[in-house]
Amino acid sequence: MRILGIDPGSRQTGFGLIDAEGNRMRHVHSGFLRIQGEDFPARLRAIFLGIRELMQDYAPEAVAIEQVFVSRNADSALKLGQARGAAICGALQAEVPVAEYSPREVKQALVGRGGAAKEQVQHMVGLLLGLSAPLQADQADALAIAICHHHVSATLGRIPGAAGARGGRLR
Repeated sequence: MRILGIDPGSRQTGFGLIDAEGNRMRHVHSGFLRIQGEDFPARLRAIFLGIRELMQDYAPEAVAIEQVFVSRNADSALKLGQARGAAICGALQAEVPVAEYSPREVKQALVGRGGAAKEQVQHMVGLLLGLSAPLQADQADALAIAICHHHVSATLGRIPGAAGARGGRLR
């Protein structure tokens, strides 16, 4: 299964594609969309188009995206939510299911602790995918989200009647 992980942001949106089968995972492509300009609607359009292009070029079978976390700055949280919406719409246009994971769930799936440091997550992403070069933070987060989705999907696949379910979070 090819999975696209997305770490949304209104200025920089990370993405990571992996191929996963059983216990094996392979890094396909990753990076980030750098969103330029002060016109917020134009930035949302750039996120939408960037994700749509990734969907067309790499044909993932599933998409996983990070949920919005509550921020002290309401304006930042709203912008992040809108960036997520643009990314989700870009993915859904290809009629591919989208799953959402909290930062805590992603850390738990990769490191075993929901309160793990970003550096620990980055290290585990590199280890699990056999990457030697250091990863940019948004890129590593997006790959971590894709890996988390693979782990959750594999676990649910072993539970009778649970395949395809994700706590109501699949879109």
